[in-house]
Amino acid sequence: MQIEKIIEKQREYFKTGATKDVAFRLQALKKLERAIRDSESKINNALKADLNKSEFETYMTETGMALSELSYVRRHLKKWVRTRHVMSPMAQFHASSFVVPEPYGVTLVMSPWNYPFMLCIEPLIGAISAGNCCILKPSNYSPATSAVIYDIVCENFASEYITVIQGGRKENAELLEQRFDYIFFTGSINVGKLVMEKASRNLTPVTLELGGKSPCIVDKTANLELTAKRLVFGKYLNAGQTCVAPDYLLVHSSVKDELMQYLKAYIKKYFGTDPISNDDYPKIINEKHFNRINRLITGEKIILGGKSNLEKLKIEPTILDNISAESPVMHEEIFGPVLPVITFETIDDAEDFIGVREKPLALYLFTTDRNVERRILKNLSFGGGCINDTIIHLASSRMGFGGIGGSGMGSYHGKLSFDTFSHYKSIVKKYNWIDLPIRYHPYTHTKEKLLRLFLK
Repeated sequence: MQIEKIIEKQREYFKTGATKDVAFRLQALKKLERAIRDSESKINNALKADLNKSEFETYMTETGMALSELSYVRRHLKKWVRTRHVMSPMAQFHASSFVVPEPYGVTLVMSPWNYPFMLCIEPLIGAISAGNCCILKPSNYSPATSAVIYDIVCENFASEYITVIQGGRKENAELLEQRFDYIFFTGSINVGKLVMEKASRNLTPVTLELGGKSPCIVDKTANLELTAKRLVFGKYLNAGQTCVAPDYLLVHSSVKDELMQYLKAYIKKYFGTDPISNDDYPKIINEKHFNRINRLITGEKIILGGKSNLEKLKIEPTILDNISAESPVMHEEIFGPVLPVITFETIDDAEDFIGVREKPLALYLFTTDRNVERRILKNLSFGGGCINDTIIHLASSRMGFGGIGGSGMGSYHGKLSFDTFSHYKSIVKKYNWIDLPIRYHPYTHTKEKLLRLFLK
């Protein structure tokens, strides 16, 4: 009942029109930015408690990205909210046509635990910039970060404008029984399907930021040492608990052995000989996921890593060799520090292997062959990705980020965040000084000739 009352209050507040004022939106964004800066040490401590993230990694992947997005949106918002005039068709003479962005109303943002601050705050930025009220539901698996988000919001915004609902499955289920004007969900594929099912009852539009098995292709022309550095960074960032982490490696058989040596060297260089004791190496979020990842390793050929520590909830950066399509590790998103390695002989083989599977959220290609680059971009469908790097494509406010097919729908970041949380009204304003009779009865042959002239 409390959730219903919160939604009712937000609907009443939205009807006042306060959130539609551009100055109000800019002030809210400025207040959010200041609150994040003032709370940075609390955010660092929370992410250390939830995921053992270092301050550097927290700023690089969470706080810094949110602040960068806030800065970008604030600089461009006045331009985005303007009415956009378009040319009117000749058949509508004399008229003016224009498109007006308007907020949806009361929105719901459901965020995950792996980047619990950034993936909650960045959609909120979009909701605020578009003029909506918003209910945030951070993950119960990252309680320390959820508590900090709760404090930031409660101390800076009225609950009828923005509020945070804490809790677990009970609260999630209750929220999804309510009618919202827009739902933005980031999380697993299975829960995403449930969100879409619940939203469909009220015909509520949704953005689903999911995941899946994102491949990394390394062909025989790749710069192998640089490939290894960038692959180790992307795969083992946040202990592999990244929705766009390279999930598995497809490497040309002729360069596999050399690449493995580079991968081993850079894992050792970055994380040391005992990664579990490395205080900057993140932990697995909880025992449930710790056990799930270990089950995926069991019975496979481990050529590096494989050790784990339940007390610390850490699993070493691990590489699995001789993996087949039937291996258990290939049947689900790994979401952990485990890299299965599969070889291919021709780019046709790699393309076919990826093409028969669900469309991934990301794809990474390491090559210096422009023909291979063009071919992969043309023939394979995926949310986004990089050529000769990993992960960094999502760190730009100038490009959208999102999935396709089984990896999600919709996108956000920068202008696309504003677009996601906005409805664009198309308006034709007809002038009264002339009224062409062509559309009115009776329909004659002469009128038809004129109609064909106008509409060709």
